[in-house]
Amino acid sequence: MREPFASAAHCTALRRGFGAVVAAPLLLATSSAEAHLNSTSLGPVYDGLTHFLTSPEDLVSALALALLAGLRGADHGRRAVFVLPAAWLLGMLCAMTADASNSGALAAAIAFLVLGGLIVADAKLSLRALSALGALLGGVHGYLNGSGMGLSAASIMAAFGLASAAFVVVALVAAFVSTLRAQWAHIAVRVGGSWIAASGLLMLGWSMRATTT
Repeated sequence: MREPFASAAHCTALRRGFGAVVAAPLLLATSSAEAHLNSTSLGPVYDGLTHFLTSPEDLVSALALALLAGLRGADHGRRAVFVLPAAWLLGMLCAMTADASNSGALAAAIAFLVLGGLIVADAKLSLRALSALGALLGGVHGYLNGSGMGLSAASIMAAFGLASAAFVVVALVAAFVSTLRAQWAHIAVRVGGSWIAASGLLMLGWSMRATTT
């Protein structure tokens, strides 16, 4: 008789955790996701790493891809682990000489909507489709992160730090989700996807409102 209650408790805890994570971008929707990296006084590698971990638009997008990949199994998880950080790094390196962009909130909103919807639907993406999605997500976010940074040794090291953080986060989350076998755990992940999609919808509305005022 205890198992249903334990499962319900786990679901509630996971829902609250997902809600806290994906609600954070709404509090920062008026700020730019591509602001210059804040100095941690530990060097450019740690600056890039910290920027990724403290930027909800980037972090939640990577988490969403990891959740989606994990639902499909270990092979998809391994593909996401390598494709997303590589595309992110390449996007940053290509954008360092470009002018700064202010499209981060809109890009994040679209990513939240698409990835969150795919998680809720438990979309059975092929390895090729997941790879394309990861490359697109990483490339766009990387370009937005890298634009306006300027080409320098410090910027390149920061890009490697950010890509390394993305690698670790996606690896941990995708590996964890891919090991889940209980039905309630899969439902909890899909509930998390609904939170991500809802946050994306709200962010999209906020972005559109900001552009019309």
